[in-house]
Amino acid sequence: MAEKPNADEKLICENRRARFDYQIDDTIEAGLQLTGSEVKALRAGEASLSDSYASPEKNELFLCNAHIGAYKPASAFSHTPIRKRKLLLHRVEIDRWATKVKERGYSIIPLVMYFKNGKAKIRLGLGKGKTGLDRRDTIKDREAKREMDRAMRRR
Repeated sequence: MAEKPNADEKLICENRRARFDYQIDDTIEAGLQLTGSEVKALRAGEASLSDSYASPEKNELFLCNAHIGAYKPASAFSHTPIRKRKLLLHRVEIDRWATKVKERGYSIIPLVMYFKNGKAKIRLGLGKGKTGLDRRDTIKDREAKREMDRAMRRR
């Protein structure tokens, strides 16, 4: 199951397909470098993580293809909805994840975006893509769990 934010964290959006399409091995929390209108748009819930990913470039990690919609009252100072956004991590963490991505064929996938203590955070997952057979196994396990829950409720 996807890791849900704690009580002091306010959920903005979630990438629900990530755990279905990828086998997540490790997770990490990162900050986001945003403009003012982007933060306002996130507070209004104008965000989507579908088809987004993180990529290492020159000792930095960037979030690509994440959509943060426009904030209407700040139309004069608006931002581009889809752009590269810098992720804020320690250098050691960036280097460790970048080597895994380059050497072992892993991908960095955003799982959940949320506010923690007033700051925008994102939980990233390090994982490998699932094959068709793996996806079918996931569906089969989910169906079996559902059937067991229904049987338990009937008793």
